[in-house]
Amino acid sequence: MSLKKILMALVAALPMALPVHANDRYQNRPPVMVSPDLSAPWVLQLGGVPTTQARQQRPRAGARPLFPQAQQAGRQLRPVYRNQVRQQIAQPAPVGQRRIASQRRGLFSQQPPVQQVVARPARPAKPQIEPKFLPQMVQYDTKHKPGTVVIDTRERFLYLVMENGSAKRYGVGVGKPGFEWAGTHKVTAKKEWPDWRPPQEMIAREAEKGHFLPAHMPGGPENPLGARALYLGSTLYRIHGTNAPWSIGSGVSSGCIRMRNEDVIDLYDRVPKGASVIVI
Repeated sequence: MSLKKILMALVAALPMALPVHANDRYQNRPPVMVSPDLSAPWVLQLGGVPTTQARQQRPRAGARPLFPQAQQAGRQLRPVYRNQVRQQIAQPAPVGQRRIASQRRGLFSQQPPVQQVVARPARPAKPQIEPKFLPQMVQYDTKHKPGTVVIDTRERFLYLVMENGSAKRYGVGVGKPGFEWAGTHKVTAKKEWPDWRPPQEMIAREAEKGHFLPAHMPGGPENPLGARALYLGSTLYRIHGTNAPWSIGSGVSSGCIRMRNEDVIDLYDRVPKGASVIVI
């Protein structure tokens, strides 16, 4: 065989060796066959409800079926009605399915940016009173008779003299530097939950510091004089309670002797009007 004939044979066989184009392959497409079984799961899932729920629902009277030709060889099929499909679509999914769907949406949906929470600065803890300033019975040798009150402003203790060389000792707060004083007075008055009327000198002095005091404050837990007050002679000084018990043992007042509320109540019940008070 000559070379020319061989080349011609190869050229003729080349189209048969090449792959057939897709349009040529499906030029005559086969018909699409749809199953007439309307109770199949894929048909019932169009309504968004399980098969068992779809079979339990009954259409209303006079409703027109979507597929009147709902028959299969050998058996009668249940038709699907328009109102039934609407009810199935409108009916919410069970809680478990909604939870799973929301979790799936949360996995693939864009999460909102996390906002940084600015923590509020914590308030500084108020110091606790030192144990030595709590009330206690102590030995106290003195020439003063029982019932006398002796206040040691340097040690920040108040002694209620008792019999047999003993005394009940309380911790107190005293005047700050520049407001110390000493002397002997009598208890001229006693008041429960006293009102507070700061003197004009104190109001003017605190106003210069930016602290504006009221001219009058009724008695109560917020009152600086606390639960009880024992007035000393004709002075402006008092032995009184406080709404700042952590200040006991310090020099913080304008000359008054302050005690814890529970301590001044105890002293109030023990000390009668007319008792002597000695401040050293």
